[in-house]
Amino acid sequence: MRTQYDEQLRALGQSLLDMGSGIEQAIRHATNALEKKDASEAVQAIEADMVIDQAERDIEAMCLKLLLHQQPVASDLRFVSAALKMITDMERIGDQAADIGELVSYLCRQDKVPELPNLMQMAEKAIVMVNGALDAYVDKDLYLARKIIGMDDEVDDLFAAVKGELIEVIRSDHEAAHQALDLMMIAKYYERIGDHAQNIAEWVEYAMTGKHKGVYLT
Repeated sequence: MRTQYDEQLRALGQSLLDMGSGIEQAIRHATNALEKKDASEAVQAIEADMVIDQAERDIEAMCLKLLLHQQPVASDLRFVSAALKMITDMERIGDQAADIGELVSYLCRQDKVPELPNLMQMAEKAIVMVNGALDAYVDKDLYLARKIIGMDDEVDDLFAAVKGELIEVIRSDHEAAHQALDLMMIAKYYERIGDHAQNIAEWVEYAMTGKHKGVYLT
């Protein structure tokens, strides 16, 4: 019986990694669209959201089946409960990647779009955080989870830098002001993705220690 349960737990971990891979691809499509002004990449980021939503429903069903049929002990219960919480943050990341894609679809048709290296760094950092948080869950790596939690400050610092750059663009070039505002929204979405990745890592910490800081995002 325990062997079967362990196999189900491993399947749950793999499903979370698969959902995480879909999220990473969505963020990359959105980021590639922004960097290359490629509307087709933006469309792929938007379409990926439907797959991510279905993955959330599938994983939720797996978790509920484990809780109802297996009666997990305390430590396993925390890991299953953490997975239920994590997929909510993961689904929101998919939504935000799609939101970025929609904004980039508009920007791809514009002439004056400021280039922002710090925004690209935010995107890469967000991907690292999402992947790291999920790896920490599967590997039960508390050190990695706490490292990911600390990385959110780096994303926040990059967001502040991007915001400063865009404020200067708005002041100096009124023709690019509208595009700058859209880029500000995109930067905010990346900042939120970092926040959700931090949340995921905090649920990993809860799964391993039984303690959670109680941070929730919409």
